Amino acid sequence: MSIRAILLEKPESGFRATVANIEQAQLPDADVRIAVQYSTLNFKDGLAITNRSPVVRQWPMVAGIDGAGRVLESSHPAWREGDEVILNGWGVGETHWGCLAQQAALKGDWLVRLPAGLSARDAMAIGTAGYTAMLSVLALEQQGVQPEDGDVLVTGATGGVGSVAVAILAHLGYRVVAATGKAAEADFLRQLGAAEVVGRDTLDQPGKPLQKERWAAVVDCVGSHTLVNACAQVRYGGVVTACGLAQGMDFPASVAPFILRGVRLIGIDSVMAPRALRERAWQRLARDLPADRLALIGAREIGLDEVITTAEDLMAGRVRGRVVVDVNR
Repeated sequence: MSIRAILLEKPESGFRATVANIEQAQLPDADVRIAVQYSTLNFKDGLAITNRSPVVRQWPMVAGIDGAGRVLESSHPAWREGDEVILNGWGVGETHWGCLAQQAALKGDWLVRLPAGLSARDAMAIGTAGYTAMLSVLALEQQGVQPEDGDVLVTGATGGVGSVAVAILAHLGYRVVAATGKAAEADFLRQLGAAEVVGRDTLDQPGKPLQKERWAAVVDCVGSHTLVNACAQVRYGGVVTACGLAQGMDFPASVAPFILRGVRLIGIDSVMAPRALRERAWQRLARDLPADRLALIGAREIGLDEVITTAEDLMAGRVRGRVVVDVNR
C-alpha cells in the first residue's frame, strides 16, 4: 500500500522536496502507526522544506513536526486502534519521519490523547505554536503569577505563539499588553483580548540594564534585545518566559535584573517536554482557549500538493496566521 507524503531528499545532485508516494513498509520502526488526518505548516517545517536551515539531520525525511489522527495499529500499552491522538515535536520531521503524510509510524510515548472538545483540525490549528504558548502560561502560573499582580507583556504578539498567548492570558483575566511590529494588526490583537498594544520598536534596540519597572510577567517569543529589555522592565520578583527567537538567538544581557530585582527567567522547551506536561497543556488548551478566539486567529487549510509552495511563501513572510494541512486531499 502506498501513501502520499512530503518527502525531503538530499542526493548528490542536490536537495529536493516533492509530494511522493511511499510504501507503507518504508515507514520507520515504531510501536504505533496512525492515520494522519491533519498536520500543519510551522516555521521549522518551512525551514526544512525550503532547505533554508539544517533542520533535517537524517535523509531521506518525511516532513511535519505536528500531526493529529487515529491509531491504526499499536503494540504500545497506552494506545488502541481508533484512539485519537496528537503528536508535537520529539524530533519528528528532523530525525524521525513526520506527519505531512497520510500515515506516520511513531513512538507511543510521544503521543497525547486528543482532548474532548477539540477536533483533529482544531488541534492542528493550535499546533506546536499554541501548545508552546500554553506551556508559557503554565510556567507563569507555576511561578505564582496572578492576574492581580499587574500587566503581562507578550512580545511577537501577532505570531503563532504570541497570538495564542494573548488569547489565553486575556481569557484567564490577565491584563495583556501586546508588542508587535505590525501596527495594522492592533485591532486584531485587541479582539484577541489585549488591553494595550505597543510597538516592537520600544523593545528591540539595545537598552539600559535596568529600566522602569512595568511588567508583572512577560511571555517572550522574540529573543535578542527584546528579551533583554523585557527582563530590564520586569517588576521586582517578576517572571519572564523565553520561548522564541524571532529577533535572534543572542542574549546580550546584564545580570542586573536577576540579582537586583529577583527577576526569574524561565526557558520553555516544546520539543522534549515530558508527556505529563504535554497532556496538561493540551487539556488546558481545550478549556482555556475560547473557540471564538481560535477562529479569530484563523487557519488557512491546504492540501499536500500546496505544502511546498506555501512553505516558500511562509519563508518570504507572505503567510498570516496558521496553516492547517489536510493530508488526504
